[in-house]
Parts: sequence; C-alpha cells; structure tokens
Amino acid sequence: MPSTASSSTTSSADGGAARSRRLLFELFFLSGFCGLVDQVVWIRLAFASFGIITPVVSVVISVFMLGLALGSWLAGRAIERRVRARAHSAILFYAGAEVLIGLGAFLVPVLFGFSEGLLSRAGAADSFSYLALSALAITVCLLPWCIGMGATFPLVMAYVRERGDRDERSFSYLYLANVLGASVGALAAAGVLVELLGFRHTLWLAGSINFVIAAAAVGLAIQARRGKRDADAPMAPPAVARTGVRPPWARTILFTTGFASLAMEVVWTRAFTPVLGTQVYAFATLLAVYLVATWMGSWWYRRDLARSRAAPVGVLLAGAAIASLLPVVLNDPRLAPQDLRAVLALASIVPFCAALGYLTPRLIDDISRGRPDEAGPAYALNVVGCVLGPLAASYLLLPFFGAAASLVLLSLPLIACAFLLRGDLGPAARAGAGVVTAGLAACALWVNVTYENPCAWSDSRCEVRRDHAATVVSTGEGMGKRMFVNGVGMTHLTSITKYMAHLPLAFHRGEPQSALVICFGMGTTYRSMLSWGVATTAVELVPGVRDAFGYYFDDASAWLADPRGTIVVDDGRRFLSRTRETYDVIVVDPPPPVEAAGSSLLYSREFHEAVRSRLKPGGVFQTWFPGGEARIAAALARSVLDVFPHVRAFRSLEGWGVHFLASNEPLDRLTARQILARMPPRAAADLA
Repeated sequence: MPSTASSSTTSSADGGAARSRRLLFELFFLSGFCGLVDQVVWIRLAFASFGIITPVVSVVISVFMLGLALGSWLAGRAIERRVRARAHSAILFYAGAEVLIGLGAFLVPVLFGFSEGLLSRAGAADSFSYLALSALAITVCLLPWCIGMGATFPLVMAYVRERGDRDERSFSYLYLANVLGASVGALAAAGVLVELLGFRHTLWLAGSINFVIAAAAVGLAIQARRGKRDADAPMAPPAVARTGVRPPWARTILFTTGFASLAMEVVWTRAFTPVLGTQVYAFATLLAVYLVATWMGSWWYRRDLARSRAAPVGVLLAGAAIASLLPVVLNDPRLAPQDLRAVLALASIVPFCAALGYLTPRLIDDISRGRPDEAGPAYALNVVGCVLGPLAASYLLLPFFGAAASLVLLSLPLIACAFLLRGDLGPAARAGAGVVTAGLAACALWVNVTYENPCAWSDSRCEVRRDHAATVVSTGEGMGKRMFVNGVGMTHLTSITKYMAHLPLAFHRGEPQSALVICFGMGTTYRSMLSWGVATTAVELVPGVRDAFGYYFDDASAWLADPRGTIVVDDGRRFLSRTRETYDVIVVDPPPPVEAAGSSLLYSREFHEAVRSRLKPGGVFQTWFPGGEARIAAALARSVLDVFPHVRAFRSLEGWGVHFLASNEPLDRLTARQILARMPPRAAADLA
C-alpha cells in the first residue's frame, strides 16, 4: 500500500507539472500573438503620425528590439536574486510585465497623437532635426512597453526553476511558443483584425488579452502558494551534448545572427516589393513567413532535443550563410511566371529563417542551462544585433550598395563564423561551403537580373538613384520615359498629369495665387502649375524622385530656378498638419496602386479633411483616381463627398482614370473652349 500511495502522489505531481507546462506554453503563445499585433499596428500608426518614410519603420523596429533587449537583460539579472531570496514568486513579476504590455496597447495611439502635435514645427521629413526628434518621440512612446515584452522570457524561466523543474532547455520551449504566437499574430493583424476592428480596437483587443494572461499568471501564483514546491517535477528532456562553442564565441554568434537576420529582413522588404506589391500589409505577410519559418526551425530543434541529438553549430551557420543568398538568386524575373514570383520570393527566405530558428534557442539553451540570469543577457545580445541590423541596412547598405550586394555582404560574417568553428566543419565541408557561397554570391552580383535595377535588362537610356527612402530608376526616351521606385512602375510621361494642374486652376473663380502639389512624380504637374505664374509648393517623400526631374525634362533647371517654386521632401499628410499656409489649389496624385500602404492614406476621409482645412475660400482640390474596382472608386467618391459639398468628376482624355475636383463653393460648368480662355499663354503652350 505505501508504494501505491507514493506512485499515486508522483503521478499526480507529474500530471500537475505537465498541465502547468502546457499552460505556460499557451500563455507564451498568446503573449507572442499580442506582441506582433502590437508591432504591426504600431508601424501603421507611426506612419500616420510621423510620415510614411523608411526611417520611421526602422526606428519602430529598432525600438521594439531595443526594448526586448533591455527587458531581457534587466529581468534576467534581477529576477534570479528575487527567487533565491524567496521574496515573491517570479510568476507575479511576469503578470506585472503583461499588465505593462497591455497598458501600452491602450496608450500608444494617444502618445503618438500627442507627439505628432509637438513635432509639427520640427522641420521637413528629411531634416536632421525632424529625424532625430521623431526617433526620440517614438522611443519614448514605445520603449516602456517593449521592455515589458523582453522581460517575459527570463521571468517565466525563473518561475520554471522556482517550482523545481530541472529542464535546462526551458528557453527553447518558451521560444517555440512565443514565435508560433507571433506568426499567428502577424497574419491575424494583416488579414483579419484591422479590417474588422480598425487600428485602435485591434490594439484594445491585444491589450485585453495581455490582461487575461496576467490574470492567469496570478492564478498560477495563488495555486503555487496553496500547494507545495514541486520537488517531484518531471525530469528534463534527455541531455544533449553541449555545442562545444565557448560562451564568448556563442555570444558573438548570437549578436551576428541577430544583426544579419533583421538587416536582411529590411533588404527583403525592398527587394520583394515588385512581386509582393505595395499593399498595406505586404510587410506583414513577409514577417509572418519569417516567423513561421523560424518556428519550424525551433520545432525541429525541440524534436532533435527529445532524441538526444542536435545539429552542429558550424553546420547551421554554413547552411544559413548559403541560404541567405537564395532570396536574391531566386528573385529573378526570368525564373518564374508572374503568378508564381511572389510564392518563390517568400519560399526563398524559409531555409535561412529555419536555420536561425534552430540555432538561436540551441545556443541560448547551451549558455543558460535553464538559468534566467544567463539566458536574459544572452538573448539580449542577440536582440541588440536585431536593433542595429535594420539601421545599418536602411542607412548604409541599401543607399550605397543596393539589395543584391547588401545580401552578399550580410552573408560574409555568417560564413566567417562557420569557418572559425573548425571542430564542426572538416576541411572538405569548409571548402564545399565556401565554393557554394562564392558561386551564389557571384551569381547574385553578375548573373542575376533584379527588379531593383531594370537597367541591367534594358537597352534604353537608364539612370539609378539610391537613398535611405528608395531606389529610383529613370529609363526610356521621349514620351516613353518611365519611373520605377523600388522596382515598381510609378508613372510615365503623359498629358494627364498636366491636366491635374490645368483643370483645378481653370475652375478657380478668381486669380489663383498659390498652389500645393502632393506627390512630385516626374514633376509634370509642378511644371504646369508654374506655367500659370502661381507660387507653387511641391511635396515629395523620396529624395531620389525629386532629383530625377532633370531626366524627364530638359528645361528642369530653369523651372528649379523659378523663385515662385519650392520642393519640400516630406510626407504629404504630415506637411498639411504642420504648415500654416493656405492654398488656392491643392493637387494630389497618389502613386499606384490605390491600396498601397502610403497611397491608401491619401484617399482617406481624414486626409481630405486636412486638405479642406488648408484651402483658401473658393479653393479647388484635385485628386486623381487611376482606375480599379468599382467598390474602390465608390469608396473614394464617398470619402470626397463626405468632406466637400461640391464635387465634379472628369474622365481623363486618354480614357482611363478620373480627375475629381472638389470645393467648398459651387464649381462652374465650363466647356473646353472656356477652360482654354481662362489659361494664360504660357499655360496654353504647356498643353501644346
């Protein structure tokens, strides 16, 4: 009988511990889900508040990662001492971290709105003052909640040790749950939640889930207080031989892989734009594939762990270096038909992400052996690399080297680390990995055709301009001149863009004195505005687009010298919110497609209200709809009609697209002859 009772007690303890581990997995899944929902929505809100410019994305991602690093390092150092002192259960600190994250979901929209008002006088979007102050504002708005996210790993690891679980691989278990939740969160935010609930309510849902997680964690603490320490917790998974990598080298590898992976994600975002499109959540789709592949690698590691085996670190690094070049080699328009290019591009990142998904938890498990005070700083070092990687890609690699060369450069530290781990790769394996990497790099640089640079497969004249915002390609001759931004065709020389200026100016009842053009493009509308003798301000987001003006018009230098003209590099929405000027005519020509991340904001009711507030009495607003689905056209028309009492629509002379004219006062009904009669001679000559 005593042995039966003992067996029953042990079985009960094992069952309770197993349930506790499952609950921790579920809580960490939900925590990862909320974290990525927050990140996706925060990026969109940051666009709306600080401008649709590349530095905004880079800063949001970097602050997100910086918070993870600080939280992981601080909590890892602090919680072990608290557990040793038996002051409070670590799970209560975890509950507090989830409450902090949930508060962030509710407060960030308010903080962004407040910061937007403070920065209205900070200068143009490409000025140092604005970039520095907006980065500071984003940091203040996001960092506290992101620190809470980073603290969750060491806090729960401390709880696992506190209850007597001897699993030395607890980090990888939690990492697997967190990455799986993050994958689902990225997809849900992109495809479902924002469309159904909107930005704020999506964040409120995520914040509410964080509060539920906190409540469940408090329940675990109460349960533990009523019970007893689980001395008979299940044994850890079978031991796996250590990696053989000394801790300093392991930490160097963690930093290097973090740096390379997030830098590559930024490069992929630009390189894949032509095939994934510029729709609002193309980035979220890429992020979801990245996370799913990372989860696959982590799952494979846990599977190997259960079988008491694991892949050598050197082999994983060599595989990651080789796989890192697949996205540029396979992103060649000649390799697949149009319908399969997006699938091929997304599939090309899977091997690299899976390799790092296996490697990262393997190294941190090996360093920490279940100790949060070791796991926290190790994970923080990996995340510090993730902080610096996007900044290096945005400000150094892409502007100076382009996507293909950037990926080649980022693969070099990975292969170098693999070669330095001599114990994992024999001479033949090192030579083979070197040959394959060199071959793929040569193919990427000198054989492959990229969307980023159509000059490589075009016989016509071609110029390339790169900056932190985009790669701008100008190509063609005469009326066949075209503009590509990040490989996507934006516009071509056409008289339609001239009418974007001439129509609203002609319909203005008085003598217009000032005009605003949002989206510079080839400069055609700006040039036509100045032909009326009107003081004209043009706002353009990408410096390279402004700098390409001379490619499209031989007389560009003369128009640039006109004292009545001003070109400002800024986000159009932000410019309207910060300027105190009012205009007789405002023209907007959003880049295609209508559903693009930036363009969709320029068709919103909120944007039209901002335009209305900047119009003088009797002012005329023109917006261009290039065509598309009837429901989208109806939504745009409704957005304009909800704001302006008087609206007219004109189909373009080329038979596609619609000019919408809107005003607070009635618009005249003019014939073509009457429109021409209102035009000054120089403007009439512009139409010839």
